[in-house]
Amino acid sequence: MTTFRADKATYWQTHKVMGVIAMALAFGVLWIAGNPYPWTGLVGGAAAIGLRGWYLKDEELAHEWQMENGVLSGPGERRVFLSDLVTVKSIGSAVQLITTAGDKHLIKFQADPAATITQINAARRLSEEQT
Repeated sequence: MTTFRADKATYWQTHKVMGVIAMALAFGVLWIAGNPYPWTGLVGGAAAIGLRGWYLKDEELAHEWQMENGVLSGPGERRVFLSDLVTVKSIGSAVQLITTAGDKHLIKFQADPAATITQINAARRLSEEQT
């Protein structure tokens, strides 16, 4: 059995990036709108993402996916059969799983998304060889 857990350092790094983007967008919107205090967008963007990160931290870091016997099992009783996967790709620090039915799942906050993809694809090949 292989387990994919959210990485705490990656979680905070992702939130830093989101914070910078939120700050820039909020500043830009206020500046374009002619607000005399566009700098408040910097404060608001940082505060919003910081609060989000703090509030969701325990829940997001508790998520884990387990891969065993040709099945990926994740949070919320998600079950994805390796034989049903069409695409396994990275989106930032997450690994996206797309099934033949079009269902999409994220294995979020992976320290090394490429390694996660490699492990899943190796298990897919092994599962195909066994059938």
